[in-house]
Amino acid sequence: MEIRSISTGKLLKMVEKKQIFDLIDVREDFEVANGMIPGATHIQLNDVPSRLDDLSKEKEYYIICRSGVRSLRVCEFLQESGFRVMNVSGGMNSWFGEKIYPS
Repeated sequence: MEIRSISTGKLLKMVEKKQIFDLIDVREDFEVANGMIPGATHIQLNDVPSRLDDLSKEKEYYIICRSGVRSLRVCEFLQESGFRVMNVSGGMNSWFGEKIYPS
C-alpha cells in the first residue's frame, strides 16, 4: 500500500496561502508543548483508533509527528480504515513555519 506524502516546505506554502486542510498532530503531549502548526488537531498516536468516529471519510487528512515515522504508521492505519491521508515527511523536525503553543 502506497502512502502519499508532502514535504513540510509544501505544507508551509499551503499555510501561508491560508489554504484549508485538516492536519492531525499525533505526537505526545510533552512534544506538542514545544509547539504545533496553527490549525492542527492534536490526537496522540495511541488515541487514533478510538477517535475514528471524530473523522470523516469525505475529507483528506494530513498527518504529522516529530520525524515522519509515527505519522506514517497512522497513515497506514487510517488508509486501511478507508480514510484519505497524506503523510508529512520530515515531521516537526523539518517545520520552519509558525508554531502555536498550547496552554
